Amino acid sequence: MSDSGRPIGTGLHDPVLETIGMEITCGELPAGHVLTLDGIGERFGVSRTVAREAMRVLESMCLVQSRRRVGITVRPREEWNVFDPRVIWWRLSGSDRDAQLRSLTELRIAVEPLAAASAARGASAAERSRVVELATSLRKLGEAAELTEFMEADVEFHTLLLRAGGNEMFAALSNVVGSVLRGRTQLGLMPHQPVPEALDLHEAVAEAVAAGRAADAEDAMRKLLAEVRTAVLPS
Repeated sequence: MSDSGRPIGTGLHDPVLETIGMEITCGELPAGHVLTLDGIGERFGVSRTVAREAMRVLESMCLVQSRRRVGITVRPREEWNVFDPRVIWWRLSGSDRDAQLRSLTELRIAVEPLAAASAARGASAAERSRVVELATSLRKLGEAAELTEFMEADVEFHTLLLRAGGNEMFAALSNVVGSVLRGRTQLGLMPHQPVPEALDLHEAVAEAVAAGRAADAEDAMRKLLAEVRTAVLPS
C-alpha cells in the first residue's frame, strides 16, 4: 500500500491494470467477457509485453483466466480474490461500493470481537500498553479532526488486536481491515470528525484488553462495529 492508502503502482502496465481492474469489479466487463492482448495494446497504446504483464497481475487476483485459443476471460465474482487490497480499493472506488462496504463490515463484525477477546487473553505486556496508547491517540486525533493521522492510528489499533491473540487466521485479515479503514478515509466516507461514541468504545476495547477482560473486550468491539455498521451501511 502507498502512504495515501492506495495500492502501490506496479510499473508501465499500471494504467492498463487500474482501468481494466475497475471495469471488471464494477461489472462493466462481465463474467465471460473475452479480452485479447492485441485489443488491449490497441486500446491503451502499449506493447504486448505490457498488456501481458497487466493480465498476469489480474490473473493472480483471479479476476481473469487465460486460455489458449480462447483469450483472456473475465471470471465470475465468486472466484475473485476478494481479499486482495487492490480489488478492495477498486470495489470501494466504483459502483460496487455499497456491496463492498456491506461485505467488509459484516466480515469485521464476525471476526473482530473474537479477535479482541483473544488479544485480551494472549497479548504481551508491550501490546497491552500499546493498544491503550493508541486509544488515547485516537481520542486526541479524533477530537482535533486530524483524519489522516486518525486513520493510520486506527489501522494500527485494529491490526494489533487482530495479531495479538496469536491466531494466524485473524492476523491474515489485518490487511483487509487496513484496506477498508484507509479506503473509507481516502474516498471521503468518514465523517468530518469521529463521533464521541466511537472514541469511547475504542478506549473501552483497549482498557479491557489491557486488563485481560476477554468478555468485556469482545462486547466493546461488538458495540464499536455496530456503530460502524450504522455509519457506513445504507438503511
